Amino acid sequence: MKHPLILKYLDGRSVDATLLSAFHPRQKSIQAELTSSGKVAHIPLESLCYVMIMAQGEWQIPSSPDEKVEHIETVTGESFKMRVSPKQEYPSGVLAFPVRKDTEYRNIFFTINGIRQRNEDRHLTEILEEGGVIEENDVKKVLAEQQKLRTRKVGEILTEEQGVAPEKLEKTIQDAANKLSPNAKFRVGDLLIEAGLVTREQVETALESQTKGKKKRIGELLIENGLITEEQLLAALSAKFRMRQVDLESLEPTKRALDALNKTMVNQLKAFPVSLERNVLTVATSDPTNHTIGDTLRFSTSYVVEFVTAPATKIQEAIDKFYAQESAQLDESISDLIGDMDEDDIDIQDTEDVSDYKITEKDSQIITLVNRVLLDGYNKGVSDIHFEPGHGQKPLQIRYRIDGICDVAHQVSHKFKKAIISRLKIISQLDIAERRRPQSGKILMRSGNKKIEFRVEITPTTGGLEDAVLRILSSSKPLKLEQMGFSEQNLESFRGMLSTPYGIVLCVGPTGSGKTTTLHSALGHINTPDRKIWTAEDPVEITQAGLRQVQIQPKINFNFPEALRSFLRADPDVIMIGEMRDAETAKIAIEASLTGHMVFTTLHTNSAAETVVRLIEMGMDPFNFANAMVGILAQRLARRLCPDCREPYHPSITELGELVQAYGKEYYQKHELPRNPEEITLYRKQGCEKCGQTGYRGRIAIHELMATSEVIRRAIKDNLALEDIRDLAIDDGMCTLKMDGIKKILQGQTDLQQILRVCA
Repeated sequence: MKHPLILKYLDGRSVDATLLSAFHPRQKSIQAELTSSGKVAHIPLESLCYVMIMAQGEWQIPSSPDEKVEHIETVTGESFKMRVSPKQEYPSGVLAFPVRKDTEYRNIFFTINGIRQRNEDRHLTEILEEGGVIEENDVKKVLAEQQKLRTRKVGEILTEEQGVAPEKLEKTIQDAANKLSPNAKFRVGDLLIEAGLVTREQVETALESQTKGKKKRIGELLIENGLITEEQLLAALSAKFRMRQVDLESLEPTKRALDALNKTMVNQLKAFPVSLERNVLTVATSDPTNHTIGDTLRFSTSYVVEFVTAPATKIQEAIDKFYAQESAQLDESISDLIGDMDEDDIDIQDTEDVSDYKITEKDSQIITLVNRVLLDGYNKGVSDIHFEPGHGQKPLQIRYRIDGICDVAHQVSHKFKKAIISRLKIISQLDIAERRRPQSGKILMRSGNKKIEFRVEITPTTGGLEDAVLRILSSSKPLKLEQMGFSEQNLESFRGMLSTPYGIVLCVGPTGSGKTTTLHSALGHINTPDRKIWTAEDPVEITQAGLRQVQIQPKINFNFPEALRSFLRADPDVIMIGEMRDAETAKIAIEASLTGHMVFTTLHTNSAAETVVRLIEMGMDPFNFANAMVGILAQRLARRLCPDCREPYHPSITELGELVQAYGKEYYQKHELPRNPEEITLYRKQGCEKCGQTGYRGRIAIHELMATSEVIRRAIKDNLALEDIRDLAIDDGMCTLKMDGIKKILQGQTDLQQILRVCA
């Protein structure tokens, strides 16, 4: 029976889906049909926060004698009151059931990655009473003391602790009240100082005592009254927060765990790493109530954190023993988030204008945090870094896009969100006082011998917040055409286009699909001393000798049309325009290609045939464009199966049928692709350390190359519909994006899920 689901991802997205096959928490993924697209997907549990199975028809809440009612808080900021049995706890997470039947869901599977904190729905004193540690009268006594501490006034503290006579205190306050108007406000401490009854230091001490008293927890008071020991309190807290206790004296931490945290961090957090298995870091703490420790560790290590408990003295002894040789490097505040880092290794082009740079923490530590994230993203092969401040006290979320997939990498306390965005603005040379309009900038970073460039986009969001997205533009060299992943047919055809003396070649696709990389490979193929090649780009991402490359400067109105006009007066053979953003640029480019120049450019369209229709809709003359066009290359980037752990197998009849259907049954047979499942070897993802247990590593390009021909020219001049142009191109030898992707599935480079994710 199919069940409706809500899939909550770690990045906060909620997706409606339908469960297609029985799900067990021991599985690595869940098979579901996505409601929005109708696609069937195997979704890895490690990418999910929870799986909510919705109520459907009549159902009963299962009961177990050993179950407990818990509050489960997720890393996405949600909180649920659930019933949990030890029998439903698994290495991958916990299956929980609602307390009442009137909920819209029948159960929720919380993944280990998605749980921020669990605690039993019982007061600490109930656990202590049940264990026979304290009696009910003791609890009442301590609760009364706690209430008194929370309501104590400064005058009472001065009377009790500083020896101020009560009658003098009351008289001073009454005299002041008689002199002032009924609604006037006054501070008792200031009155007493003015009357000479106490000193300023005594008042400050009383205020400090008042603050401490209000913060005292019930456990602390029980210990102060000699009713329980620290060990008994820790045992009760361990039970409440569902953590097991460990004996650090008899436990030998693993080297991987010790290497995961530095001495500065463990000393500041008062936490000790016990083990690191796969992606789960087990850490001992003596303060299970402090959930910020987990937030800090998840940010700084990117591991799933599991807590165990141990006495504070034992944790400190373990730190002293196993971290004796490591020296602390950072001082305080947010250094626990960023670990140790040699600031001299990084140099960022900066500006001195910091008039509105308001940071409550030390500037050097904010700088180090930002530098650490930027360098961490570069080292992990990230294409984009997203800084997303949460509303209110929700954390600032940092997401990395790797191989086209956006995942949460770190979460930073809400206290630092404005400071981090301000720092990004400063090093991007943007206006930090402007928070209402989008801004674009760049960051230049040097780390060792590496030069790294970031393109920065600041976008205002609701609640007076701002998001920052940084695209990493590392200096790189063009790849050879043979390294671009073309099929033999497309490579031969593309080379033929590049040998044409004049005309226009368009490379189309969405942002981040590798268009610029492809055009630079094409330019590299024809880059010879006898050709003058001009390029206009925004930004210049790839540099190569022999090209005269120009950076567009919108701030001074130096745009693509102006650059293109300048090129035409500068004796060009080949012109490359980074992007045709408007009709004016497109018109000049087409005219240039008709007057003896080779023109390369990009456009944001979905397919080759759609590009033709789009340009004509922009006002291009169909006859001029048909005569100018040499070819249109549409491309996408799909995730590549990890070559180290992919698993070969023969597809079933059903799976092969899906491939044939996606390719097009008529063309599958016409192109003589294999039809016997036993003769076909496909590959499926597995997961290993090299690919971060995802099963994918790197990306492959899939192409749709429409070369010009008399048939295509006539179709353009006749203003045929998109579908007609596409069908004519396929009959003329073009493979669509999906066709090229399925051929690469048959070659074992990727799988159908990834091709369908990037192709319509």
